[in-house]
Amino acid sequence: MAAVPLTTPFRVVGDGVEVRVKAEPRARRPGVGGMAPGADGPRLRIAVTEAPSDGKASEAVAQALARALGLPGRAVTLRSGASSRAKTLHVAGDAAALLVQLEGFCR
Repeated sequence: MAAVPLTTPFRVVGDGVEVRVKAEPRARRPGVGGMAPGADGPRLRIAVTEAPSDGKASEAVAQALARALGLPGRAVTLRSGASSRAKTLHVAGDAAALLVQLEGFCR
């Protein structure tokens, strides 16, 4: 049975929200915002200036999202996609408040 694509890059989990992102390493302009299509549904676009070597871009993506949400860096962790542009991040915190902030990045 084929997986059904998600319509949003966010999913509420027990202690926060999982965010599916598309990392854009070596970007000229870093930032969080916009949507990118994916085979499994949309992803939040996060651009960073770091190169994708030794996990530097993955760490930068997590830190960029934490900064954009006004959270400490430890609140955002990589769940999957360490060597891929398609990543899943876990954001710890109040899911309702996080969803409001995250949906603002999708416009």
